[in-house]
Parts: sequence; structure tokens; C-alpha cells
Amino acid sequence: MKQTILRKYARLIARVGVNIQKGQEVIIRCDLDQPKFVEMLVDECYKAGAKKVRVEFDYQPLEKLHVRHQTVTTLARVEEWEKARLQHYVDTLPCRIYLASEDPDGLKGINQKKMAKAEQKSYPIVKPYWDKMESRYQWCIAAVPGAAWAKKLFPGLPRGKAIEKLWEAILFTSRVTEDPVAAWEAHNRDLHDRCAYLNKLGIAELRYRGDNGTDLTVGMIPEAEFKGGGDTSRQGICFNPNIPTEECFISPMRGKAEGIVYATKPLSYQGELIENFSIRFENGKAVEVKAEKNQALLEQMIAMDEGAAYLGECALVPIDSPISEYGLLFYETLFDENAACHLALGAGFEDTIRGYENKTLEECRALGINDSMNHEDFMIGYEGLDIDAVTRDGRIIPIFRRGRWAF
Repeated sequence: MKQTILRKYARLIARVGVNIQKGQEVIIRCDLDQPKFVEMLVDECYKAGAKKVRVEFDYQPLEKLHVRHQTVTTLARVEEWEKARLQHYVDTLPCRIYLASEDPDGLKGINQKKMAKAEQKSYPIVKPYWDKMESRYQWCIAAVPGAAWAKKLFPGLPRGKAIEKLWEAILFTSRVTEDPVAAWEAHNRDLHDRCAYLNKLGIAELRYRGDNGTDLTVGMIPEAEFKGGGDTSRQGICFNPNIPTEECFISPMRGKAEGIVYATKPLSYQGELIENFSIRFENGKAVEVKAEKNQALLEQMIAMDEGAAYLGECALVPIDSPISEYGLLFYETLFDENAACHLALGAGFEDTIRGYENKTLEECRALGINDSMNHEDFMIGYEGLDIDAVTRDGRIIPIFRRGRWAF
């Protein structure tokens, strides 16, 4: 891949993704893939005005070793120096960049129950720190090709060519054009205009119907609004949390979901794939799940805490989005969720509450925003999906027909 194009991508992440302000610290979280691109991204962060850039590497084989050999107590322990680091993040609000590249099957064989128990024990300790940072810092998730990920997508190609093909797919769907900044400005305007239309309707419910059996009604929070594209932190700084993104999303009312929904793409969770699954809701809670592959893992996912079985997001994405039309199943939520309408189990977004800047996190949750240690997106969109909005004044307005925008 040409270095000039990769340089544009790195600059896009630093300046449009997290939108680094002069003197801010930056944390980059990534796997051991594409170290030269990480070096390029660090350089672009400094050029954008960063005071300090820290890179934290993950590596799935090491994670498997840690879970195998450590006790649950050791895995769950949050050391004093780790608490001090979290407090530093609360005090300084560094920009956070996440580069996805991991193998979708990279944690296959890991003791999922042991890992879940450790996460459940450590979460109450770290949660107060993350709550204090909620919506106050800029963050961005983007992607680079990992070798195992690329080979899963292009198994018939040699390793180098598979990585090159995945680079092409990432850059195309991320709108890394001749002028990526201008392309993103135009894209954000379109998403914002669609959200403005949806927000004027006064939606009380979204009704999902599909010829695959999906029949689900989800209630909305009266004070909530659709968001899409660029976001603004409580500090008043604009940023783009997902590169790429195609969604208009909202956080629904906790406890207001009835019916059944069928997933249309695999879900990558904890380094393993859950495939061909359905979820049935009663009084807003997932009460029954079925999966052809990894049902036990799906059951574990919705039992991580009380909020893990409730919805935190409803996202609208047409099947003719650039990612969908690219025709590649990425096995990576960042991309696959932007190829189809999706829902998310777990935590909702406080910044979908109108005027959230003047409310506390607790006040937003009291209005109906779900709280959980998880936020797991799963795809439900396809050519047979229709979505109607039921407005607060009783009108029924088509939102999607046959998987595409109806307006």
C-alpha cells in the first residue's frame, strides 16, 4: 500500500477521528500488527499538537496464556498503580485511539467462563473512573489489517496479498479519498440531516418486521435523539468516534422491548464467533437466546451483569451503504455494523439525551439509558427488513423498506 495513502489515513484518524487539541495526551491501543503504521500515526498525533503519545499493545496469544495460568482472583485484581493510572486519565482526559486488527477467532479455546468471572469482579472497581470520564474525552475506533484477520477474509490469497486486499477494503470504506477531510465533512452532513428528520418525528416506538421471523417493537426515551457521524464531547470538542460509520443511532428506553429478532451476520465476541442466533425480549429483557454456534457464549454475554440483557442502542444503516455494497463480510463489528441495521445489548449512550451537557450521568440513566459493563452490537439488517416509526401522536411512518431508507 502506498505510504502517501496510509499517511492520509493516519492524519484522518488524528485530526478528524479524535481531533487532537494542542497540549492533549493521546493513548493508542492496538495489536502487534502494522507497527510502521502505528509509528506513522504517532507522528501525525504529535504534528496535530499532542503533548505526549502512549502506545499500549495487545496480543491475543498472551491473553490466552494469562487466562490459562492466573487464578480468577489474580486476573481480577486492580493494582494500586492501575488505579493511579485511571485517576490520571480522569484528571487529564487523554484522547483514545483504538486500532482494530485482531483475529476474529483469536481467543478460540480460551476459558470464557474464567475470563468473564474476572471481568465481573474487576468491573465494579474500574467503573467509577470510567463514569467520571463518560462523554468528556475524544475517542476513535479505526482499523488496520492483521495477518490472521486478512487470511480469514481472503483464504485463497498469499499472506501479503491478503493483507493488501484488506488494506484496500479498510481505506475505501473509511473514505480515504484524495481529500478525506472533505469527504468526511460531506458524509457527516448527510448523516446529520437524516438524524434531524428522524428527531422531528417525535418517535415513541420503532417496529421491526422481517420475513426471516423478526418481529420486535422497541420503545424510545422521550428526551432521546438520533445521533450520527461526528460527535461533541462535554468539553465542546468535535470528533468522529468510528471510522468508518454509516449509522444513525439512538439509545432506547430500558425495559421497553417486546418480541423476537434474528441476527443476519455473525457476532465476534471475546475473540470467538457467535453465528445464526436469535434473541427474544420480554419487558425489555433478553429472556431467550438461540444460536447454532456458541450458544453458551451468547448466554454468558447477556448474563455479565443486570444491564447486559437490555438494549442500549438502536442503529439504522441501509443495505446499500458503501460497506454493504463492498460485498465483504469483515467479521469485525466496526465494519459489519455499518453494513446493516443493528441493535446493541448493554450500555446506552448518555449523549443521545437532548441537553445531556447540562445533566449528570445519573440523571441520563434515570431517564432510561441502560447501564452495563458490556456494549455488544449485533446485526439484524438485510433486504427483507422493514422498520416503522410510531410517533407520540399516533402516526405510523415508514423508516425502512426492504432494508433501505424509506425517505
